[in-house]
Amino acid sequence: MAVAHGSRDPRAAVVVEDLLDRVRLARPELDVRSAYLDHAPPTLGRALAGLRAAVVLPLLLTAAYHSRIDIPAALDAATARDPRLRVRQGEPLGPDPRLTEALERRLAEAGVAAGDPDTAVVLVSAGSSDARANAVIARMAADWSGRGWWAVRPAYASAAAPSPQAAVARLLAAGAPRVVVAPYLLAPGLFADRVRQETLAAGATAVAGVLGQAPELAEILLDRYDGTVAGVIDGPGTLVRSVV
Repeated sequence: MAVAHGSRDPRAAVVVEDLLDRVRLARPELDVRSAYLDHAPPTLGRALAGLRAAVVLPLLLTAAYHSRIDIPAALDAATARDPRLRVRQGEPLGPDPRLTEALERRLAEAGVAAGDPDTAVVLVSAGSSDARANAVIARMAADWSGRGWWAVRPAYASAAAPSPQAAVARLLAAGAPRVVVAPYLLAPGLFADRVRQETLAAGATAVAGVLGQAPELAEILLDRYDGTVAGVIDGPGTLVRSVV
């Protein structure tokens, strides 16, 4: 059971299903289903109804409120309704080094050569009120800087600073020959559209597409599944939130 944030934008669910189709092709023996935390059906509780066992994997790029609070609360409610349900929650997609590879894949599709020393990158996440989640993005940017770029700087589409357009402006003011934007976002929607519009207006040369159905994400999701089911689930109503 892959759980995405959900969006009012219908493109988002299409991208989630395309990603899960990659997983289905790689592991046809698995029963791969989707659920959403908000804005799109089915909810996690409804998706779990009638099942006897499930591995729940957050389609989230960092561990924050949704993976720490919302999903466990939904699982608590589901197991309270049906004590026979056995469920195990895995870890979010990130952090993982393969996400940097996926980001560079999307930049290459936008015409940006990986590790170009004349190019600075703004790594844009959705942003969170959880400082730990934002710190993960800052560490990712610092690590990614070591792959040859002029610089890599973090930015946040909401809830934290700097904003994507401010990060672009700062890099240009610091002398970066060229600034491009890498959205650390799973699916299209309001954030992705706003990031593209505002960073191009601020002087960015290119904005990559969202991560979407990049093959690296399918690999990570399957690894999260394998790690989560490595232990046997014992007894009805068992809930293990994190075993990876």
